[in-house]
Amino acid sequence: MLAVHPRVVDIMWAAIAPRLPVVVDEHPLGCHRRRLADRDCFEAILFRLVAGCSWDVAGRLGKGSETTLRRRRSEWLEAGVFDGLVDESLAGYDRIIGLDLSEVAVDGSQHKAPFGGEGTGPNPVDRGKRGWKWSIATDRNGIPIGWEIAAANRNDCVLLEPTLDAVDGHGLISEIGTFHLDRGYDNNVVRQLCAEIGLDDLIVAKRRRHGTGRVRLDVPLGMRWPVERTNSWLSNFGQLRRNTDRFIHQRLAQLSLAIALIITIKLIKWADRWSRTT
Repeated sequence: MLAVHPRVVDIMWAAIAPRLPVVVDEHPLGCHRRRLADRDCFEAILFRLVAGCSWDVAGRLGKGSETTLRRRRSEWLEAGVFDGLVDESLAGYDRIIGLDLSEVAVDGSQHKAPFGGEGTGPNPVDRGKRGWKWSIATDRNGIPIGWEIAAANRNDCVLLEPTLDAVDGHGLISEIGTFHLDRGYDNNVVRQLCAEIGLDDLIVAKRRRHGTGRVRLDVPLGMRWPVERTNSWLSNFGQLRRNTDRFIHQRLAQLSLAIALIITIKLIKWADRWSRTT
């Protein structure tokens, strides 16, 4: 997977290293076991996200213990490292390539959470087993511009408003052209919400029956395929597809790191667009 390519890892580390909190060694004698390097911890956390393995397996890769990796992740979560990283990635993409907000789509994606925990619920598409979901908005090229996470049994319509609030948090809501939704959002509550925030050009896929009794789509899927493709990209990350964390802020950090990786890969491909090498 490109997310663990050495070039991608080096670029991600160069972006994340300045954001890490400074650690002061307060041991009076300075003779304790040497602290594991932040770079090794980051690579282990990244490997766990991509492969979906346990902390123990990731620790073997990073030359550290499960406890060390968990503690380091907690330190970085408190410092807001992952949130700052994804914000910087999105701003960099907009500056270098440019977000195309002429067509924006929103959709949700449900996944497993076998250990349960905060922000999980019975998954209606997985025989009621514990699960979680994300709701994500993307531009015309599938670049995420806003997202929200919740339990798997939360309705997509309920998550639409916080998802759009996240888009507004990036200052992008007023630049949206045509807004695409699937037929699950076809109700007056969604239409009223879109009207209140100025999303007048709204396309919602509908299912209706014609004279022969067969079901047909009155409105084509249009530009909804980029968000479906982005959901597929995110589902390739093992820890997103089958999440074993117990708290919402931990899942949100993983989603943010995965989005930053996707944007970084897009920027690398753009930089190499005239080169024959990969």
